Amino acid sequence: MATSFLASLFFTLWALLISPAISLTCSSQKFTKNQVYSNCLDLPSLASYLHFTYDPSNTTLSVAFISTPSKPGGWISWAINPNATGMAGSQALVAYKNSTTGVAVVHTFDISSYSSIVPKDLSFEVPDKTAETRSDGSLAIFATIKVPANLAAKGTINQVWQVGPGVGEGGMLERHDFAAANLRSKGTLDLKNGQSSTNSGGDTTIKKKNIHGILNTVSWGILFPLGAMIARYIRSFESADPAWFYLHVFCQISAYAIGVAGWGTGLKLGSESSGITYSGHRYIGIALFVLATVQVFLKFVYMQYLS
Repeated sequence: MATSFLASLFFTLWALLISPAISLTCSSQKFTKNQVYSNCLDLPSLASYLHFTYDPSNTTLSVAFISTPSKPGGWISWAINPNATGMAGSQALVAYKNSTTGVAVVHTFDISSYSSIVPKDLSFEVPDKTAETRSDGSLAIFATIKVPANLAAKGTINQVWQVGPGVGEGGMLERHDFAAANLRSKGTLDLKNGQSSTNSGGDTTIKKKNIHGILNTVSWGILFPLGAMIARYIRSFESADPAWFYLHVFCQISAYAIGVAGWGTGLKLGSESSGITYSGHRYIGIALFVLATVQVFLKFVYMQYLS
């Protein structure tokens, strides 16, 4: 009897836990105007969903994009990038609640770079676009898009979606986070087969950032200070002469070589993040690299002098 009760309780709790996840899938989502779409996708990041129908006879794409802003009063966006896979260069539909009326609105943005995000007509026709607030606090963007001929011929488009924390004066969008989920929010949409493949560029960027951080930690945080401590404390022991000097040089040169690799990785990351500039970080990195280069150069001069 007790076993039967515990089993029953377990399955009840299990059902309660999984039912919210099931209710959030795109196949269970309904719209106030009862719109029906041929395909729906649970997008792999930012708890976002895409419903769409593509008519190849007139290259028209009807979409409904659903997501939740990262903070109350924030924005959501779904975009097509005609020439690349990231957000820079994309043609975006952005929805948020009007701060005065509280009604959801949708605007078009030409995102030529991360530093240039302005309301502007898109490079393709958008005959119809609306937005609505849903009962769970999420927002929905509805749009009809005339797919450009070159993209229609390919049968695929690069899609990008994003969520942000707020909207400033004049409809200026506040900057979104750059967490892993935000960097993964892009992929390729197959218009004919109703499928989506995720672009792994966000994961690659995160790996490069981790490598950049590890290399510089080992260089500037471990080897350079260790070399300095050897020169400061070990040299005072007569028995350690001249071993301390060569150990000091080994630490400094190894730190410099690893630091060069970390610096190069940072330059590569900077070149791949158009419009995103961490000025303080960059200036500190340049200053450290110049000082380290001078120090290593002087070490070689001194060693040449000793020989």
